[in-house]
Amino acid sequence: MTDPVLDALILDLLAWLAIRDRNYDEVMDAWRTSCPKLPVWEEADDRGLIERVEASGRSIVRISSSGRALLRRRRSSQSDRPGATARSI
Repeated sequence: MTDPVLDALILDLLAWLAIRDRNYDEVMDAWRTSCPKLPVWEEADDRGLIERVEASGRSIVRISSSGRALLRRRRSSQSDRPGATARSI
């Protein structure tokens, strides 16, 4: 069973990362949470939707190809349904 709130937040994280790669500290400042019911970063990572790579001595976080495909599918399905607001992964 999926949590629609968590799924929506994961899609928001993916959209944010799709704009550009981010350094790890920036992602943690924006997306880390101490709430065990909303593990956005952890869940996106566990699902393989984001990836962390080392570049020039820095840890970079970016959307994975799976995350990009999911984001594209969800955007497409939303545009196919006028007035639809539910987002589920």
